[in-house]
Amino acid sequence: MLYPVIMAGGSGSRLWPLSRQLNPKQFLPLLNPELSMLQETIKRLEGLDIGLPRLICNEQHRFLAAEQLRQLGMEKANILLEPIGRNTAPAIALAALQAVDDDADAILLVLAADHLIEDVAAFQQSVAMAETLAVAGKLVTFGIVPGSAETGYGYIERGEELVQGGFAVSRFVEKPDLLTAQQYLASGRHFWNSGMFMFRAERYLQELGRHRPDILSACRASIAGGEQDMHFTRVDAQAFAACPDDSIDYAVMEKTTDAVMVPLNAGWSDIGSWSALWEASEKDSDGNFFKGDVLQENTHSSYVHADHRLVAVVGVDNLVIVETKDAVLVAHKDQVQSVKKIVDQLKRDQRHEHTNHREVYRPWGMYDCIDNGARYQVKRITVNPGAKLSVQMHHHRAEHWIVVSGTAQVTNGEKTYLVTENQSTYIPIGQVHALENPGVIPLELIEVQSGSYLGEDDIVRFEDKYGRVKPNN
Repeated sequence: MLYPVIMAGGSGSRLWPLSRQLNPKQFLPLLNPELSMLQETIKRLEGLDIGLPRLICNEQHRFLAAEQLRQLGMEKANILLEPIGRNTAPAIALAALQAVDDDADAILLVLAADHLIEDVAAFQQSVAMAETLAVAGKLVTFGIVPGSAETGYGYIERGEELVQGGFAVSRFVEKPDLLTAQQYLASGRHFWNSGMFMFRAERYLQELGRHRPDILSACRASIAGGEQDMHFTRVDAQAFAACPDDSIDYAVMEKTTDAVMVPLNAGWSDIGSWSALWEASEKDSDGNFFKGDVLQENTHSSYVHADHRLVAVVGVDNLVIVETKDAVLVAHKDQVQSVKKIVDQLKRDQRHEHTNHREVYRPWGMYDCIDNGARYQVKRITVNPGAKLSVQMHHHRAEHWIVVSGTAQVTNGEKTYLVTENQSTYIPIGQVHALENPGVIPLELIEVQSGSYLGEDDIVRFEDKYGRVKPNN
């Protein structure tokens, strides 16, 4: 059977300030207001004869990923957690090792969670062709039919045409300069490297063992020492940290003699920058894309995203303007690749804007930091029906809770009681406490923290229904 393996571990830093470390672009509804990029990736598989997808993501994104799968009715899909990034060759090896344990003949369709594919029918036709080749023992990569001379993509040069369809891979080529890219476009023999693959899980492991036995050995040890936590698979962190860092292209595809390519002409983009998102978006007669409360005068070829307030643009061309609650980006479309440099500055200065939005999602709901000062912080907290925060205490802060809507069940030391709308309660420093929503509607409350230290790492957890055993999870 065909099993999708969806790689969802990227950071998407070039799409800051929407994409953040703890809520990167694959989990955002960038093109479809109803679906995230990850959810769109899964939805385009509908109609294919496939098993449940296997998602690979970072530990810190586990609850975000689980919730988005739940929204699609895929609560039983397995989520494989990487304790540290080790590139695509080891990540796919982990998925392959799991797959062969479940199905010795498993075929993996490896997809990125953050790609745009406009023509789903054409995509599925290419998948069908690739499956025939994968069954025959080939390692298939999908080559994007190029529409322009791009210098930001690697290329695949096709070899001889195969009887079953597709082409042998002549060679993989690194990102070229503009002149070389123009020559590639004119040749008709070169395709963009999509980073999507299909092969029998066992064949991939055989080729990985032949060309990079050190990676395969480390991955086997990681799986053997791992554990299952609900629908999460946690590999052995120490064993995986010892695994070499390498891509599937370098580790396997450039070395194997069984690499083949299936062309894909389906309106593909990796949405790797704001300019790419502008190109993929539906624009008005002046070439503008506006989202949110935007007023414009004499503006052309621009992308303007207003999240929370009015944004007015006058007499500008070729700009990207993105407004969020805590940051505003203004960039020329020709310079958007440099947004990553801003993110690097934020990291160096240890600013939170590269990590979180003001709104932070947790497995029980979310909170929004609406104000803060030297010794206080105010949050708006939403707790989902039936959800419960961990039993915890703080060494440095007290908390006041005021219920705005819904009903809170509060554990405050030895006491447990209900707090309803327009009522409040107080949690002293050092008091063991918990908060739960026993109702059927979301619980909304205002939390006022006061104390000498208000960081999220001042949490000592005693019990947690979501398996969080470390602070700041």
